[in-house]
Amino acid sequence: MTALTGDYFEYRTIAGDRWDLLAYRYYGDQNKQTVLLEANRHLYLDDLAVPPLVLPQGVTLIIPVIEQTATNIDLLPPWKRDNPSYGSV
Repeated sequence: MTALTGDYFEYRTIAGDRWDLLAYRYYGDQNKQTVLLEANRHLYLDDLAVPPLVLPQGVTLIIPVIEQTATNIDLLPPWKRDNPSYGSV
């Protein structure tokens, strides 16, 4: 599960940047490119227009900070688990 935190940072594109590559770089999952596309929809005035696959160089993008919840709680470190017994002796 993915949740937007409301925080973001800016990134200036370089030659060859693509939505899927940026999603993989920042989120570890190229399928999260929809998060980037929605956050930067303001760059494309026509809501029905398809954004380009390869981004032009020098465009400033908004990269939303997302928080992912683990699907398997056992894989989380103890301090991130909802475990009231953690830390008790």
